[in-house]
Amino acid sequence: MQETSKTPRGTLTLRMIAMPADTNANGDIFGGWVMARMDQAGGIAGVERTRGRVVTVKVDSMTFLKPMKVGDVLCVYTEIGAIGRSSMKIHIEAWAQRFMTTAMELVTDADFTFVAVDDAGRPRPVPQDGG
Repeated sequence: MQETSKTPRGTLTLRMIAMPADTNANGDIFGGWVMARMDQAGGIAGVERTRGRVVTVKVDSMTFLKPMKVGDVLCVYTEIGAIGRSSMKIHIEAWAQRFMTTAMELVTDADFTFVAVDDAGRPRPVPQDGG
């Protein structure tokens, strides 16, 4: 894997190809599409860590550094950070593996906060044993 800015941080949690239906009028992939995939990856990591349901409650500062193009593979990496009683911060990075290459570029990153919830949607403790 060739890198153009740095090495991805965390665990590869989600990979998905960017398709024409995901573009804006300029032909770039919608930022909201990228953010939604990041939220999905964070949800996967959160469920694995808490062994149950989680909900997104906050996204800290997100700046888009590079565009995604049709055919690029979005690679989303997650890393569990601070854990509170019922919440956890998950650092999430979105990388583009450029179409038909091994070149990787950081698209954006952010810290998402998730809360563990029970079946009724009430906050529940995050297990201390790490899942």
